[in-house]
Amino acid sequence: MSQSNAVDGGYGWIIVLASYGVFLEDFISNSRISGGTSLDFALIGGLSASQALVISPLITMIHRRFGLKATMALGVLFETAALLGASWSTRVWQLYLSQGVCFGWGLGLQYLSTTFIIPHWFSKKRSLAAGITTAGTGTGGLIYSLATHAMLDRFGSGWSYRILAIIQFVVNTICVLLLRDRMEKPRSERKKATFRLSLCKRYETWLFIGWSFFSVMGFMVIWYSLATYSRSIGLSASQGSIVTAVMNVGQILGRPAVGYFSDVVGRINMTTFATFTSGLLCLLLWVFAKTYSALLCFALFAGILFGTFWTVSGS
Repeated sequence: MSQSNAVDGGYGWIIVLASYGVFLEDFISNSRISGGTSLDFALIGGLSASQALVISPLITMIHRRFGLKATMALGVLFETAALLGASWSTRVWQLYLSQGVCFGWGLGLQYLSTTFIIPHWFSKKRSLAAGITTAGTGTGGLIYSLATHAMLDRFGSGWSYRILAIIQFVVNTICVLLLRDRMEKPRSERKKATFRLSLCKRYETWLFIGWSFFSVMGFMVIWYSLATYSRSIGLSASQGSIVTAVMNVGQILGRPAVGYFSDVVGRINMTTFATFTSGLLCLLLWVFAKTYSALLCFALFAGILFGTFWTVSGS
């Protein structure tokens, strides 16, 4: 997009703030479903995250055919239904369908829709805008983890899910009303979505796909296993939750920073630095992190750098 066709402020920042609310979702693993094992709950979390990305071709077609607001509104309905369904689930397979599949579809319909519109509103500040948007993941993880723990103790799992369903429905509905696609065409002018097979012949495409695959896989492993690892080295459950919270704080601080420097030094340069440094942190810090302070340090830097994919993929 040429610079003359993009804006770097004004309503674009409202787009960022509204998208920020869309990312205030986090997997809630503290379930009391009878018959479910820790492996089941881990698979449900992975299934939810994978479904959000697996259906991306379908989301692209829905977005082009029905527009931004309809696509995101459908995502809000899926997420609400998923959390309500999870609140009444009594067997683990019901949780697989509700919080695993249905929630993942709702998350994908909303997240992937925002990646379409951020580049429409920004040129020079595009990566910074994407960084602010995706920092909502850390904010949501921090707020939801603390709030859910308190609600479970007071209301139980069923009403905790229902309260979260109400919160996400209200917040995300407001976000959908605020979001606007600057380049959206009238319905009569929308073209049928096509898949360019010629892109599969370019080695750059496969390099990006490979980097994306390993980046997301590594990030998910760290995000969902850090608290468990803290327990394995003798830390308490409270300390494990603080470690996870520190990683979420790192995402809040790091993703806008990564976005800013991506605009300054270039996206490929910043991505290369962040990916290389992330690997070093795992090899030189996480492997030897056997104390509370060392793990907190790793969690902070992991939050800052490990989510680079989510920032650059949206810019």
